[in-house]
Amino acid sequence: MLALSRSFTKLQHPSRQRVSHQALWRRFASTKQPVELNLTSRHPIQIKLREYQEECIQAVLAHLERGHKRLGVSLATGSGKTVIFTQLVDRVEAPVRGATQTLILAHRRELVEQAARHCALAYPTKTIEIEMGNTHASGAADITVASVRSIASGDRMSKFHPERFKLVLVDEAHHIVASSYMETLKHFGLLEPGATSPALVGVSATLSRFDGLRLGAAIDHIVYHKDYVDMIGEKWLSDVIFTTVQSKADISKVSKSNSGDFMQSELSSAVNTNETNDITVRAWLSRAQSRKSTIVFCVDLAHVSGLTMTFRKHGIDARSVTGNTPSKIRAELLDAFKTGQYPVLLNCGVFTEGTDIPNIDCVLLARPTRSRNLLVQMIGRGMRLHSGKENCHIIDMVASLETGVVTIPTLFGLDPSELVKEADVEQLKQLKQLKQKNDSEIEDASSPTSNYTDREKLLNSTITFTDYDSVYDLIDDTSGERHIRGISQLAWVHVAEDRYVLSSQDGEYLTIEKTGVSQPLYRIRYNPRVSSGLVLEKEWRPYTRTREVATAETFSDAVHAADTFAAETFPRYIISNGQAWRKAPATSGQLAFLNKLKEVDGKLRADQITKGKAADMITKVKFGARGRLAKLQAQQKRTEKLNSESSRLSRLREREEVRVGPLTL
Repeated sequence: MLALSRSFTKLQHPSRQRVSHQALWRRFASTKQPVELNLTSRHPIQIKLREYQEECIQAVLAHLERGHKRLGVSLATGSGKTVIFTQLVDRVEAPVRGATQTLILAHRRELVEQAARHCALAYPTKTIEIEMGNTHASGAADITVASVRSIASGDRMSKFHPERFKLVLVDEAHHIVASSYMETLKHFGLLEPGATSPALVGVSATLSRFDGLRLGAAIDHIVYHKDYVDMIGEKWLSDVIFTTVQSKADISKVSKSNSGDFMQSELSSAVNTNETNDITVRAWLSRAQSRKSTIVFCVDLAHVSGLTMTFRKHGIDARSVTGNTPSKIRAELLDAFKTGQYPVLLNCGVFTEGTDIPNIDCVLLARPTRSRNLLVQMIGRGMRLHSGKENCHIIDMVASLETGVVTIPTLFGLDPSELVKEADVEQLKQLKQLKQKNDSEIEDASSPTSNYTDREKLLNSTITFTDYDSVYDLIDDTSGERHIRGISQLAWVHVAEDRYVLSSQDGEYLTIEKTGVSQPLYRIRYNPRVSSGLVLEKEWRPYTRTREVATAETFSDAVHAADTFAAETFPRYIISNGQAWRKAPATSGQLAFLNKLKEVDGKLRADQITKGKAADMITKVKFGARGRLAKLQAQQKRTEKLNSESSRLSRLREREEVRVGPLTL
């Protein structure tokens, strides 16, 4: 028996090197504490797969048998994704004689090391090589675990012969459309795979892209999905409770980066203030001070430093890890955190992926994000099972919402402004179901065919309406655009409930619309060409058939998918909300059209309305503002009638109550 410790310094040779089972494990041993292994054993460790893991493997094999080559698997953090894809190595058949090799791709050192460890345990008789940094593989090993950055560097890929490979596995596959991955897939014939191409299986906890459309360039079928809500319910992951806290950080002026998330430097300036940091620490002291192991996600180095100092000012032993932390110090800090030597560990961008710290029992989200994927990755750090861990408390510091920020409630289909206090997954699901039920009851009770029992359900409800006296007042209301323009830089117009339009000058337009069913929840449709001019008749229809270009499960994903399509289809200067022409005075033609809709308060002048707002208002008329106003007015009348009935019944019920005291007339 031999005690193994983490060591990366003693390599036999920095160039091409075949790593034996023993040497690999000397190099990639656990960082938690020395591990004792019988290195003379050549028998694979028997792993009993969980039921869903076997289901996932069978789904992959079934699709491969049907001739599909590029597959995706979506599994929550902590589900054992690495176990699943290493098990596929022996179970995927070779497409042709002699194709027996496997390539595993990852984008971080930690993920490469993790995959190597699992392969060494599962396949002790196979040759396993590493392609990463100064460690070069021969290209002939049974299994090669590679950093995608390294394998795509220079001519390092040329030694790998595609015809010898049966399987390419990609960890954290939501990155798969990055250029280095695509270059690697091209080398292995997986951009346009044929019958003799290796199989491609990508695995991720967040198998979607923030831009909404691009994953299809590398993956054709998602064959299995099991999210964290299902796995918590089945006790494969730790129970979780959620608390949202209003941080008061104003991020309404923070720009968006090319990826669609917030610009990091601007976000840090908005969030890393004494007031916000103090609110964050006091929220943790109030709700999670008894937690043993809290991980905190910050924006950047300055935010890590500022928030760490704030924790320490409150007497909390808080320490931090960043990308600049030396490897040895990082390992020591992690070991101390895993053994409970201090309660709070802060980081920025280090522990979102490829991190296994199962003792985490609190996740503090101190950085706002527009990315659902990043939010899921951060909360996933606390979902692994661990001895003595009852649950994990997720505390979400919610900033201003006009910017399209994604919060914990949005993951459950709730309004992002919904504040929750120590709610578990079941309670949030019930809250969502209650919201859906209430929405349905309001719709049913507003119908002329609804009966008295339907109406009675609404007797104690209050509905707030915005009154519009004319079509002009309706189209002048920009509140419907606030949410979508917080997410998108394009000039989307809210034309109806859960329906948005982006149009070009020549009559083409794109729509985002809620489907009314659970899957998919949103559809993006493209109308290539419509009749020219302003057609205001009720029966207006486009000349050509609408084409569906994408679907999405969340509003944010739908917007980003639509934006990606629009950027490739429409001229940027027409659809961008930030173009200079939109700030210019309205044209005489626009003013003439809008003034026909005004009933009071005189006529509009060019100095009172911009060309962009006038265009948006005309779009609303073009897409049915007159009919929408009529429906709103009818709905308001029905609701006013219900409220009147509610008041009458309340007075009747008060008379039935017997109270001690004087009687009233």
